[in-house]
Amino acid sequence: MALPQEFLVRHNGETPTAQALVPLAFMGYAHFTAMQVRGGRIRGLDLHLARLRHGSLELFGRTTPDDRVRAQLRDALRDAPADLSLTVTLHDPAGEFTPTDPGTFPHVLIRTAPPANGPKGPLALSAVRHERFLPSVKHVGEPAKTFFLRQAVAQGFDDAAFLDHRGRLSEASIWNLAFWDGSGVVWPSAEMLHGVTMGIVRRQLDRLDVPQREADITLADLPSLAGCAVLNSWTPGVAVHRIGQVPLPEAPAFLDLLHRAYEAEPLGTA
Repeated sequence: MALPQEFLVRHNGETPTAQALVPLAFMGYAHFTAMQVRGGRIRGLDLHLARLRHGSLELFGRTTPDDRVRAQLRDALRDAPADLSLTVTLHDPAGEFTPTDPGTFPHVLIRTAPPANGPKGPLALSAVRHERFLPSVKHVGEPAKTFFLRQAVAQGFDDAAFLDHRGRLSEASIWNLAFWDGSGVVWPSAEMLHGVTMGIVRRQLDRLDVPQREADITLADLPSLAGCAVLNSWTPGVAVHRIGQVPLPEAPAFLDLLHRAYEAEPLGTA
């Protein structure tokens, strides 16, 4: 039975057989980037490609050339709906628990799904102690994120935010955190995955002359802040009204600013 058109899979530019997909289903040593495609175009493609290069160098010691990734993106988008979610995963053909072959490029798996816009919010986040392995890499195989999300929901929250060993807020399960101090945006300084949407928003805020700074942010610092949001590939901003037991004020102007900055980023082609 054929999959609906919005569910498309390409592996190294080819439509894989079911047999070829079996080992990929258990692929645990890999990294990826996720994006929303609108009208067949992508925001921040340069940041996605930079993320893939960084992840490949960290995990494999070599990268798949950008032009090869872009060619496969163009091929996938030709056969897909204009609006969709898209994930590019790079993995080592040698697999796990084995030495790598330095003469091979990481393989490219592209998957598409229906478009997503994220939850409406506002969200309540639990606060849990957790530090991700290789936080600068968006790697696969992170059961802790789903574990803590489900624990949070069972406790009456919507999702989970992470505290490092110093008690600093870093990120949420699949989100970056952004705070508002009343006049500018405050980004956590703890180690985290710097999201592509976060990168888009930051460079567009610079162009809009909106003040930005990084700071250590603990639960004790939250009452001094004027708003909080989460952002990821789904959306540039969903309001957060509570982290742990600390309430956060509504900040509609802050949310509007994040969305305005994101929408100022031009859509580009692969």
